[in-house]
Amino acid sequence: PALRTAATMSLLLVIPSALVWLVCSLVVRYFHSKLKAELKIGSVGFFSVQGISVQFQPQHTLVGDSPAWLCLCAAYCFSGRGSWLVSFHIDSINVMVLNLFLPESLWHMTTSGLMLLLDCHSNRLPPTSRKICCLFVLILPDYQSFVQTATLEKFHHLVPQKASVELDNTNVTLSMHSQKRHLNWTLKALKVNYSRDDEQLPLRAFTPELSFPQSSLELLLEDGLLLSQSRQRIICLNSLRTVLQVTSMDVSGSVTVNTCIIHYRHQEFCHWLDLFPWKRHFPQLQAPVMFSSSVSNVSVSVQLGDTPPFALGFISANLENQSSQSLHQRTSLSLDHFWWRVGQGSHIQQAPHPPSKHVWGEAFILDSLTLQVAQEWCGHRTSLKGLQLEVSETCVSCLSRLVSLLPQSGRRQLIYLDALGTTESSRASIQGVSLSVVKSLTETMEPCCLAAQTPSPILSLSSLVICYHISTCALEVIQCEEEVNAKWTPADHMFFYHHVTECKGCWETLACMLKQQQEPQEPAVNLQFPVLQAEDRQPSSIAQRRALSIYLELGHTLLTAFVTEQNFILVRTDALSLSRHGGTTHFRSPHLVFNFDGNDIFTFTGAEVQGLPELEEAVLHRTRFPFLTTPRNHTWVFTVPSLAIEFPYQYNFSNTFDKAINVQKWLKSLHRGATVPPSEQPLPPDLVFRLNQFSFVFLDDVFEIKLRDNYELMKDESKESAKRLQLLDRKVAELRKQHGELLPARKIEELYASLERKHIEIYIQRSRRLYANTPMRKSLLTWTVTDLELVVLADDSLHGPEHVREQLRDIDGISPFPRDGLQLVIQWARAVRFKLSTFLVRIRDYPRYLFEIRQWELAGRLVGTEQDGQSRARRKQLVPLGQPWGDVTVQRNMPPLKFYYDFHSDIARFTIVWGPCWDPAWTLIGQVVDLLTKPTADPSPPLAWWDKSRLLLHGCWVMDIEQANLHQLATEDPYNTTENMHWEWNKLNFEWNPGQFVFKGDMDVNVRTASKYDDICFLHLPNLCMTLDLQWLCHGNPHDHHAVTLCSAENMADVTSGQPHDSYRAFRSENLNLAISMDLNWHHETDKEPCQPRILLYSSTLRWMQNFWATWTSVSRPICRGKLFNSLRPVRKKLGQHYKQLSYTASFPQLQVHYWASFAQQRGIQVECSRGRVFTRGAQRLIPQAGTVMRRLISEWNVTQMMSELSLVTVHLMASTWDETADHQINAQVKKTHLLSLSSLSYQRQSNRMEEEEGNAFYTHKLCLVDLRASWTPTNRNIAFGLYDGYKKAAVLKRNLSTEALKGLRIDTQAPTKKLKRSMSSYSSGTGTTMLQKLIEETDKFVVFSEEDSGVSDQLSGIAACQTDDVYNRNWLVELVNCQVMLRGMETAGCVLVSAAKAQLLQCEHHPAWYSSTLKQKTTWTCLLDGMQYFATMEPNPAEQEDWQLWLEVKNIEEHRQRNLDSVLELMESGQAVGGMVSTTTDWNQPSQVQETQQVQRIISRCSCRMYYISYSHDIDPELATQIKPPETRNSHEKEDLLKKQAGAVDTFTLIHHDLEISTNPVQYAMILDIVNNLLLHVEPKRKEHSEKKQRVRFQLEISSNPEEQRSSILHLQEAVRQHVAQIRRLEKQIYSNMRSQQDEVRSDELSEINLKLQNQLNQEKMDMQMKSEELNILIRCFKDFQLQRANKLELRKPPEDVSVVRRTEIYFAQARWCLTEEDGQLGIAELELKRFMYSKLNKSDDTAEHLLELGWFTMNNLLPNAAYKVVLRPQSPCQSARQLALRIFSKVRPPVGGISVKEHFEVNVVPLTIQLMYQFFKRMMGFFFPGRNVEEEEVGDEEDKFRLVTTGIPVVKPRQLSEDSIGALGPGKGVTQGLNRTAGVRRSFRKPPEHPVDDIDKMKERAAMNNSFIYIKIPQVPLCVSYKGEKSSVDWKDLNLVLPCLEYHNNTWTWLDFAMAVKRDSRKALVAQVIKEKLRLKPASGSELRGKVSDVKPDSSLQQQEEDEKARLLIGLSTADKSANKKSIFSRRK
Repeated sequence: PALRTAATMSLLLVIPSALVWLVCSLVVRYFHSKLKAELKIGSVGFFSVQGISVQFQPQHTLVGDSPAWLCLCAAYCFSGRGSWLVSFHIDSINVMVLNLFLPESLWHMTTSGLMLLLDCHSNRLPPTSRKICCLFVLILPDYQSFVQTATLEKFHHLVPQKASVELDNTNVTLSMHSQKRHLNWTLKALKVNYSRDDEQLPLRAFTPELSFPQSSLELLLEDGLLLSQSRQRIICLNSLRTVLQVTSMDVSGSVTVNTCIIHYRHQEFCHWLDLFPWKRHFPQLQAPVMFSSSVSNVSVSVQLGDTPPFALGFISANLENQSSQSLHQRTSLSLDHFWWRVGQGSHIQQAPHPPSKHVWGEAFILDSLTLQVAQEWCGHRTSLKGLQLEVSETCVSCLSRLVSLLPQSGRRQLIYLDALGTTESSRASIQGVSLSVVKSLTETMEPCCLAAQTPSPILSLSSLVICYHISTCALEVIQCEEEVNAKWTPADHMFFYHHVTECKGCWETLACMLKQQQEPQEPAVNLQFPVLQAEDRQPSSIAQRRALSIYLELGHTLLTAFVTEQNFILVRTDALSLSRHGGTTHFRSPHLVFNFDGNDIFTFTGAEVQGLPELEEAVLHRTRFPFLTTPRNHTWVFTVPSLAIEFPYQYNFSNTFDKAINVQKWLKSLHRGATVPPSEQPLPPDLVFRLNQFSFVFLDDVFEIKLRDNYELMKDESKESAKRLQLLDRKVAELRKQHGELLPARKIEELYASLERKHIEIYIQRSRRLYANTPMRKSLLTWTVTDLELVVLADDSLHGPEHVREQLRDIDGISPFPRDGLQLVIQWARAVRFKLSTFLVRIRDYPRYLFEIRQWELAGRLVGTEQDGQSRARRKQLVPLGQPWGDVTVQRNMPPLKFYYDFHSDIARFTIVWGPCWDPAWTLIGQVVDLLTKPTADPSPPLAWWDKSRLLLHGCWVMDIEQANLHQLATEDPYNTTENMHWEWNKLNFEWNPGQFVFKGDMDVNVRTASKYDDICFLHLPNLCMTLDLQWLCHGNPHDHHAVTLCSAENMADVTSGQPHDSYRAFRSENLNLAISMDLNWHHETDKEPCQPRILLYSSTLRWMQNFWATWTSVSRPICRGKLFNSLRPVRKKLGQHYKQLSYTASFPQLQVHYWASFAQQRGIQVECSRGRVFTRGAQRLIPQAGTVMRRLISEWNVTQMMSELSLVTVHLMASTWDETADHQINAQVKKTHLLSLSSLSYQRQSNRMEEEEGNAFYTHKLCLVDLRASWTPTNRNIAFGLYDGYKKAAVLKRNLSTEALKGLRIDTQAPTKKLKRSMSSYSSGTGTTMLQKLIEETDKFVVFSEEDSGVSDQLSGIAACQTDDVYNRNWLVELVNCQVMLRGMETAGCVLVSAAKAQLLQCEHHPAWYSSTLKQKTTWTCLLDGMQYFATMEPNPAEQEDWQLWLEVKNIEEHRQRNLDSVLELMESGQAVGGMVSTTTDWNQPSQVQETQQVQRIISRCSCRMYYISYSHDIDPELATQIKPPETRNSHEKEDLLKKQAGAVDTFTLIHHDLEISTNPVQYAMILDIVNNLLLHVEPKRKEHSEKKQRVRFQLEISSNPEEQRSSILHLQEAVRQHVAQIRRLEKQIYSNMRSQQDEVRSDELSEINLKLQNQLNQEKMDMQMKSEELNILIRCFKDFQLQRANKLELRKPPEDVSVVRRTEIYFAQARWCLTEEDGQLGIAELELKRFMYSKLNKSDDTAEHLLELGWFTMNNLLPNAAYKVVLRPQSPCQSARQLALRIFSKVRPPVGGISVKEHFEVNVVPLTIQLMYQFFKRMMGFFFPGRNVEEEEVGDEEDKFRLVTTGIPVVKPRQLSEDSIGALGPGKGVTQGLNRTAGVRRSFRKPPEHPVDDIDKMKERAAMNNSFIYIKIPQVPLCVSYKGEKSSVDWKDLNLVLPCLEYHNNTWTWLDFAMAVKRDSRKALVAQVIKEKLRLKPASGSELRGKVSDVKPDSSLQQQEEDEKARLLIGLSTADKSANKKSIFSRRK
C-alpha cells in the first residue's frame, strides 16, 4: 500500500509535469505562429513558472520577467452550488516595452508580491431585460466599426466571473530614451474587485446592438504619487474609489476622490502624452445611468513652457445622477470653493481667502455652486455663490497656450448634448450682483463685499432669474423682486472700453488659435439632448431653433448716466419686459421715466414697442402716397397710452441735453466702425406711433402760484368780512334800539375790535388750509394731445443723398441751390401721415385754450437736413474723462437742422385765443423755452424768431379747416371768458407758402360780450380770399438760406474784416414789408350767387371796440427781467417794430354797412356800395426817446399812400318805432330815409416826398366825389341828432366818470403869472385916447370910412393868412363834381336844392413860427365853390310823396356849355338865368324824360363862394422843430408895434361871396325861413331843458356860501353813477347767462319770467343813470365855470397883462341882388341890392368879443308896374370910393356876470338915406314877408308895445301832415319842432303857467335871460329924405327932410325890447317938432295964395286933416286926431 501510494503519488506528479511541459510547448508555438512573438520559459515548477520572457517582432518588444516565482493553487469546494477556487502568487514581474521606430521609446514596469485569486461559481443567474432610458455612447472618429457582441463575449469568457486584485506598495517606473526620461508611480494600495453574473439578462440597450453581461467593478487607489525624473511631484493622490455596476435595466456608478494634487509641466510630460491612444469608438448606450461622484481637495498646477503658470482646484465637488425607468431623471452637482490662479506662485498651495477679499491673480473663484436637473419639474436648479472672475493678459496667454497644446483630436471635437428626458427649460437664479470699477491698483488684495454693501457700484442687482427653453431656443431673464441700479460715467465707460478692447484682443487671439487648429471635416463627439423626431429635423425647424428667442423681464430698474459730474440722465422703470422671437421684437414697460438732473421730464405710462417684419397697416398707408415705390418695409410700432413731459420752472434743460449730445458724439467717435456709404445703407424701418394721451407741461413759479391764490383768498375774505361787518352793524343797531343811550360806546368799540381780530384769525386759518382740499396749481403751459397716430414711412425713392437733394429742389424751389452742390451731414426724407382727436394748449389755469384743434389729419413729405459746416463751422467741446485719460475734444457741427415739408391737412375745428392779458405769462413761457434750446455758439447777434423760422422751415403747407376761430381777448383779466372779439372762418382753405399766407373762405367777425350784444356779427365777408405777402428786406436774397455759413468763436479771426462779425448779415432781415390783400370777388365753384358782404355796428359795439383797442395798444411791462431774476439778455425786438411798410388792398363787388344806436334798432345808418376797391400803404418809424434812461422806441405810423374807389354809394338813415329798452326784434319795421348818395368816390393819399419829384402843387390827401346827392330833412335831422345825442351822452359819461374829471379845478392864487407884463413906457393910454377922440371929431359925421385904401376883400385876414408862402405840406384836396343837397322844412311843403358844379376843399400845413414868444404851427383850410345854384319848388302844396327825392340832372349842374337852341327843352328851361325852371328826376340813373316829375325854379343863379379857416396849434412836428430858429430878441427901448402885435396867431374863419343873383316868391321865402329856423337853427327841446338846468345850478353856486362843498357832492354823485353802471353790467351779464341757460334747457318759462323782471330792472337802472349822469355833467361844468370866474376875479388884482385876439370870424359879400317875385315866380315885386357887406367878430383872451358889421352900399327898387317911385331905399349920396360905408354897427361884449350879458360898447353909424315909399309897394311887401297879416289893423298904444314880443311873421300855409310812423320814429316830443311862431305875436298873458313853483332861482334865471347890461350906447344922427305916395293918391309926400337925432345911453340894464322902445320914444320926441316944421314948409307961397287956398280948402278941411294925419302916421306913428280903429301906420304891428 505504501508502494502503491508512492507510485500513485509519483504518477500524479509526473503526469502534471508532462502536461505542463506539453502546455508550455503549445504556448510557445502559439506565440510564435499567431502572435509573431518569441516566448521563453525558464523553468516550470509545481504550480510555479519562472523566467518567462515575451518578445514581439518586429515593431514592439514586450519583455516580461518573473525573477521570483509564480505559484498556483487550486481547490474545489463542495457546497450547494459547487465552485472552484484558484489563486496565483507572483513574486515579481518586470515589463519592458520597446518601440523600434521610436528609438527612445522604452517602458519598464516592475511588480512584486502579486497574488491572483480566481473563484469560479458553477451556477449563473439568468439574464434579465429592463428598459433603457439613458445611453452614453462615445463615438471615436477614426474607427469604422463598433465592438461586436461576439468579441465582447470572448473577452468575458476569458475573464472570470469574480476577480479581486489587491496591490500594496506598487511602484511603476516609465522610462524613455534609455531612462533619460522616466516617470515613477508609487501607490500604497490598489484594489480591484470584479464580478459578473452570466445567469442574469445582459444589458442590450446599445446602438448598434451589443450584449453586455450584468457585472460590477470596484477600483480603490490609496496614496498614489507620480514623480518625474527630477523627483518633482506630478500627481499626488490620497484616495480614489470607483464603483461601476451594470444591470439589464440600467448602469450605475460612483467615484470618490480625496486630495488630488497635480503638477503638470508640459516640457517634461508632453512626450508621454503622445504614447497614449486617444481615439476610441464605442456603441451608444440607451439605458438609464445613475452616477454619483464626490471629489475633494483637488489642485492642478500647469506650467506650459514660457507661459506664466496657472493653477486650479476646488475643495469639494459632488455629482449625482439618478435615472431609471420608474423614476424621473435627476442630476445634481455641488461645487465648493473652486479657484483658478494665474501668474507666478500660483502653484503654491494657499489657504482659501475669505469671500470679502479678492487676490489679484485669482482669475476665477467660486465659493459654491449647486446644480440640480430633474425631469419631474422639467428644468434645472442652479445656486451660485461667491463668484470672482478676473480677466487679464496672463489668463489669456495661459488659455491660448493651453488650447494650442491640446491633442489635435481633442481640439477638433465639437460636443452636442441631446437629452432623452422631457426637460424643456433651464432656470438660473442670481442673488446679489454688483459691478464696480477699480480705477487704480495699490495692493495685491482687493476687498470684496456683498452686493448690497458695495461702495459706489456701477451695477447692482439684488436678484435675477435666467431661464432657457430648450425646445423653443428661448432665453428668459427675469428680475422682479428688488431694483436694478446701473450708473454710467464717461470715465467708467473708458475703463470698460479699455478692458473690453483687451478682452476682445484676447478673444481674437484664442479664436485665431482655435481657427488654425480646427478641421471641420472630422466628426465630433455628439451628446444629444433632446433627440428630435423625424419631422422635427427639417431645415426650417433647424433654422428656427438656431434663431435665439430672448425674453427679458426686469422689475424696478434705475439707469443713471452722468454726462458731467453735476449733470446726469436717469431712466427709471417699475417693470420692464423685452422679448425677441424670430424677426419680432416686443418691449413693454408700465411706467418709464426719464429724469434729468433729478427732475422727471419724460414719463411713459404703459409704453409698448413692437418691431415687426411687416405691418399690413403700414402697407395700406403706403398706397395713399403715389410717389412711394417700395411696396413694404419692416416696421417699428410705438404704443404709449400716456406720455407726460414736464419741465420744472427755470430748469436749464438745454445745458444737460447739450452735454449729453457731446458724450454721444464722443461715444460715436470712440466706437465708430467702418463707414458705410449712404447709398449702400439699408432702408430705415417705418415708424408707427400711437399715443392715447400726450401732455407737455411747463411748471410755473411757486411764488407766482401762491401770490395768485393768496390774492383770490384775500378777495373772497374781503367779501366775507364785509358780510360779517354788516351783520354786526345790524346787531348793534338792534341793541341801540333796545338800550338807547345807555349802551356804552366802549362796549361797541370792543365788539368791532373783536370782530377785526376774528377777521385776522379766519384769514390765517383759511390761508393755512388753502391747499388742504385742492392741490396747488403747478402748470405754466399745458399742451395735451389725445388719440395721436403718427405714421412715418421710408422709401427707396426718398432714401440716399441724391434722392434727398431732389426732394429739396422740388419742395424748396424758391431757394437758389448752391452751384458747388450741397454737402449734407444729416439727410433723411420720409412720408408722414398723422391724425389726432384733440390738440389743446392752455396757459396756467386760464379757462380758454391758447390753441384748440379738433380732428386733425395731416399727410405729406418731410425732409430733414443738416449742412456740413466745414472746418470753421465746427465748435470744440470738451468731455472730461478723468485720469489717466484726460479731457477729450469733440467736434460739433454748428449748422442747424432744417426741415422741408409738403403737407396737406384737414382740420374740423381750429381755435386760437390770445390777449394782452396773457402777455406776462407768455413772457415767462418764452424764458422757459430759452432754457430748452441752447443758443448757437456763433458770436453773431441772435436771430429773431421770424428769421429763425425762415432759416429752418421751408416748404408748403395747405390746410382745409371746417371752422377756424380766433378770439382776441378784450379785457385785462385773463380769466374772463365773455369779452372777446371772435374771428370765425367757415370752410377755410389756408396755404402757407414761402413768404405768403393765403386764406380762402367765409369770414365773420363777432363781438362776444356778456350782454344782449353778444353774438353780434358786425363783419360778414363771404367768399373772402385774403393774402398776406411778406417781403423780407435783406442785404442778400431772403430765400438763400443755403448761403448762411456759421463760424465758431475760435475761428472768427479768420473771417472777420474790421466790422462786427455777423454770419447772418446777408440773410438777416432789416425790415419787413407786409402786403394784405382781401378779395371778395373770389367765390367757391359751388356757390351759385355770391353773398353780399355786410357790416353791422352798434354804438355799444363801437365803445366796446374803443376799450378793445385801448387794451391791445397798452404798453406791456417787463416781466421777470433784471439782475434780481438773473435775466440780463437784451430785449427782443417785437414783430410789430420790425415792419417798415404795411399795405392793405380790399376789393369787393358790393358792401352793406348798418349802424344802430341801440340794440332795439331805433335809429341807425345804412351805407350801401355796389363795387369798391381800397388800397393803403403805411410806413413805420421808430423814434428813440430822449434822456439817459433806456426806454422803448416810440412807434410812429405814417400813411404814405392810400387809394380807394367806390361806386354807387348810398347812405340812408333808419328809424323804427321800437323802444330803446325793448329786446331786439328780427322783424322790426324799419323806415329808411335818404341821406347821401354818390355815383363814385375816389380817394388818394401819397407821401410828401412825391411833391418834390413832381414839382407842382401836390396834396397828400385827394378826395373826389362825383354826383353827390345829399338830403337834409327834419326826419334826417331828428335821427342824426338822436345819434349824436347818444354819442355825446356816452362821451360825457366816460369823461365825467374818469379820474381826470375834477383835476385842474383848484386855482393857485399865489402862483406867479407866466405872461409878460405889458410895458407902459413906450406910450401913454391917456395920450392915445385923446388922439383918437380928435380923429373921430375931424371925420365926416355922416359917412363911415374904412382904414385902408385897398379893397375890402384884401383887408380880410383869412385870405392874407392863407396866401403865405411858408407851406410845407399841402395836406387835403377834396373835390366835389356835380354835387347837390336837398333841404326840406317841417312846416312848409316843397324843398330847396343847392348844387355846385365844382367844389374844392384845400388844407395846408405851414412851417412853425414864433408868435409873441410862442412857437405855433399854422394850418389853413380853403373852400372853393364854383357854379353854385339854388333851386326851389313852386307850388305851396306839391303833389309828391314825402319819401320821393327830387334831384337835378347832371346837365343842369355842370358848368356853362353851348346851348342848343334847336332843343325845345332848352327853350322851356329858361337857360341858366335866375328864375328859370328846370326838370328833376327821382331815380339814380334815369333822366327826367322817363319819369313824370315836377320842375323846380332856380332861385340863385350860378355863383362862387370862398371860405377860409386858419388854426394855430402848439403841437409841433418833431422833424420840423429841429429846423426852427430861435425868436429874435428885441431891445427894451425899441417900441412895440401895436398893430403888428395884434395880428398874431389868431384862429380865423372867412366867408366870401362875390356876386349873388337871388329870386324868390313868398312860398319859397317861407320855405327858406322854415328851413333856416326849423332845420338849420333848430335847437332840441332837451337841450333847452339842459340849458335851464345848467343855469339853475349856476345860480345855486352863486348864492352858495361855500361852493367848495360842491366838490364832495360831485364825488358822491360820481360814485352813484359808477354804481349804476356796475349794476347795469351785472344785470346784462345775468340776463346773458339766463339766455344761455334758456337755450340749453327745455323748460324756460321760469327763466323767461326772471328775464322779464331783470329787463324791467335794467331799464329803470338806465333811466336813473341817465338822470344822474346829466346832473353830474351839469354840476361839473358849472363848478368849473365858477372856479374860472373866481380865478378871473383874482386875476383883476394882479398887474395888467396883454390881451390878445384868440379867434376871428369874417363874412363878406361883394354884391348881392335879391329879386322878390309873386307866387308864380316870374313877376317881380322888389329888388334889393347890397354891396360890400362884411361882418367880423373878434374873440379875445379875456373872454370879451367885438362884433363889427359894415355895408358899403345898399338900394331897394320897386318892380311893380306903374310905380311912381322905382327906388324905394338908397343912400342920399352915390358911392364915391371903396372906402365909403353906408352902414356900420359895432358892439363890444364882455363876459356875462350873473347870467346877464354885458355890452360894453354898442354903436350904429348910418349914412343919410332917401326913402321913397308907396302904399301899394308896402302892402305887397307885407304880404310877401307876412302873408295873411291884416295891414289895416289899428295901431297899438305905446304902453302895450312895451309888453309885446318882437316877432317875425311867416306865411301861413298848410303844413305837411307827418305820418304816424315818422312821428313814432322821431320819439316823444320830436314830431313838432319848437320853432318861431309865425302866425302872430304871443302876449305874456297868453303864456303857459310854469309847471313847477317859481322860486328865487327861477326868477333870477328869467331876469338874467331877458336883460342885457349896456354900458355905453351911441347912435349918431341920420338925415332922412322921405317921399310917400298913398293909396289912390290920398297921401302924397315928396322929399320930406327929417333928421334922426344922436342918441347916447350909459349904464342901463335893458332887454332888447326896452332898448327898442327907448330908441323909438326918443326918436318920436325929436321927430314931432320936425314934422310940424316940415308941415309949415310944405306950401312956401305968398299970403294971398295961401289965403285963397285956405278958403278953398275949408270945405274939405276934414279930408286935409286926414291926409296930414296919414303923413304923420307914416313918419312917426303919431296922429294929431283922436286914435280910432281905422287908422293905419307902417310902424304899428297888428295885435
